[in-house]
Amino acid sequence: MTDRTDDRPVAVVTGAAGGLGLAMVRRLSQDGFTVAGLDIVTGDAEDIRPGRFWACDVSDPGAIEQVVHDIAVTHGRVDVLVNNAGILSGRSSLLDTTPAELRRFFDVNALGALLMVQACFPYLRDSTRRGRVINVASRTFFTGSPGQLGYVASKGALLGMTRVMARELGEHRITVNAVMPAQVATPGTREHSGGDLFARTMHQQAIEEYVTPEHFAGLVSYLSSPDADLVTGQTLVCDGGGLLH
Repeated sequence: MTDRTDDRPVAVVTGAAGGLGLAMVRRLSQDGFTVAGLDIVTGDAEDIRPGRFWACDVSDPGAIEQVVHDIAVTHGRVDVLVNNAGILSGRSSLLDTTPAELRRFFDVNALGALLMVQACFPYLRDSTRRGRVINVASRTFFTGSPGQLGYVASKGALLGMTRVMARELGEHRITVNAVMPAQVATPGTREHSGGDLFARTMHQQAIEEYVTPEHFAGLVSYLSSPDADLVTGQTLVCDGGGLLH
């Protein structure tokens, strides 16, 4: 059954079950979007309103094709794609990194975004609001975070992909941008970093305040709005002036 009770634009958010992703879901919903949330686990899926939640592994091409088809059948359109799904890492020497580990980071953090764009493209192209792709990258590409080779390399690849996507999809009036959060305390990041590290990062910022998932979601909402119709191919940082990029 197709849910077309109103003309709300539809946003697809991957990695939507918690942390940054769930904050994006809530903000986009508040700002008038119907949100289709994707994640490999259900998490707090009941918080996604209005919209629905789909379980999906973004490294699985078949699963992506099926889920995007289901979203299109259910909601009739896709106007915004937020590629937020990704895997984090602890720290270990690059000398100990295996090919399998590196491939896993690329499969989820880079290839997953490409597969989502490919599957959503026909709907983004036909969006009456101009299609939007927003890729969640990482400041570690600029800082060269020691001990996180796979994570940094895969997020760097996502930045390069963002620029190519912006060039190739521009003829269809689809904007493509990358966004980078500060070191935001979420359940995922807290698995690898203690509170003292978050505090040190915050004190290095021009504005010494903790960046929250809600701050970051506001940036995503802006890029999804008509105000950002001609913002494309950019990398935007929300970190209180820590990187000053």
